Amino acid sequence: MKHYPHHLDLAPAMHAKGTVRLPGSKSISNRMLLLAALADGETHIKDLLASDDTHVMLMALQSLGVKWKQIGESQDYIVHGAGGAFPNHHADLFMGNAGTAIRPLTAALAVTGGDYTLHGIPRMHERPIGDLVDALNDIGADIEYTGQPGYPPLRIRRSRIRAERLKVRGNVSSQFLTALLMAAPLMAAERDVTIDVVGELISKPYIEITLNLMRRFGVEVQRDGWQSFTVTTGQRYRSPGTIHVEGDASSASYFLAAGAIAGGPVRVEGVGRDSIQGDVRFVESLQQMGATVTMGDNWIEAQSNGALHAINADFNHIPDAAMTIAVAALYADGPSILRNIGSWRVKETDRIAAMATELRKLGAIVEEGDDYLRVTPPAVIQSAAIDTYDDHRMAMCFSLATLDGAARRGNRIRINDPQCVAKTFPEYFEAFAGVTEESLF
Repeated sequence: MKHYPHHLDLAPAMHAKGTVRLPGSKSISNRMLLLAALADGETHIKDLLASDDTHVMLMALQSLGVKWKQIGESQDYIVHGAGGAFPNHHADLFMGNAGTAIRPLTAALAVTGGDYTLHGIPRMHERPIGDLVDALNDIGADIEYTGQPGYPPLRIRRSRIRAERLKVRGNVSSQFLTALLMAAPLMAAERDVTIDVVGELISKPYIEITLNLMRRFGVEVQRDGWQSFTVTTGQRYRSPGTIHVEGDASSASYFLAAGAIAGGPVRVEGVGRDSIQGDVRFVESLQQMGATVTMGDNWIEAQSNGALHAINADFNHIPDAAMTIAVAALYADGPSILRNIGSWRVKETDRIAAMATELRKLGAIVEEGDDYLRVTPPAVIQSAAIDTYDDHRMAMCFSLATLDGAARRGNRIRINDPQCVAKTFPEYFEAFAGVTEESLF
């Protein structure tokens, strides 16, 4: 395990320039692991993300009797598919704070049958799962809350699922729909299964990732826009053989923003114009703010054109990468408004409250609403100790406040509890130091 100090002091950085090879996507990695575990055949997953969240999924699959092995010291794994049913019908599963693990696993375990408990760290027990549990219990699952209703921990007992049509709310987390979609082929042995979305579906690009990966594992989903999704009977997950994990587009946002703020060019490799991840649309926001962005098949590059312009935009489609815009707004030429970000409230922390609190430490004037932030940049970015709330994205975002931009100079920033970046990007601070002119250590 990598050692992290209790806090990390980052010095001001004059310029950002260079190239970063991105770690694998968390969203793709955990989806691939579960699909490979449920599939017929052996899957070779290349460039799996090395992080706390993928470790949680790997350990859960091991507890469920799924065989897998890491190839040497690489991030390549071989997963032996269990053919649609987990070998172990009893397991106690620790899920950490990995929403991409607990939600799809809850659906898969409820459908395949057994006696399971799922629990995590205290924050996981504050993250809602009730809409998913309701959808499953409505079709015959037996899922019980062993703590606060609507939240983990959960007890899943053997049940008989009879599903032709089920419904789920779409306005809290797209992971609920993803979980049901991934479990749908297991429910569709005898009849087609249709999932109806109630209300607005948030984070639609993450559903596109799910549908793309299901297709690569042999399952086609018919859809009526964003309102209903149907899996026809008789489809099974089948290994695609070898499959590659794209670089993480959310992680790319920090480095691309650094190039947009502090000169550049900064290039990220591992994700590009052909990405299946919606967070590549982050670059559209940088372009609106005045940065120059170029893209290849497997790379993206950003550089500054002077002071960033203020932005007023709807970020419902890229809620994770939008956090980076909130910090980039410190370098803008006026107040920026991030709209339709209510899902931030139920992430690793209440990100709207956390972001508002920490931006104010830097001198920004911040107006916080139920689903928006208005950020007025300070005349001078203040030195501050940033609390990270056990949230990896808080730590990574606020490293950007060290940069010198055309509008104002960065300052010395202390990041408390930098270990939180291990959730998705254990080597983040080394990578960030590699593209900044001054050493950050």
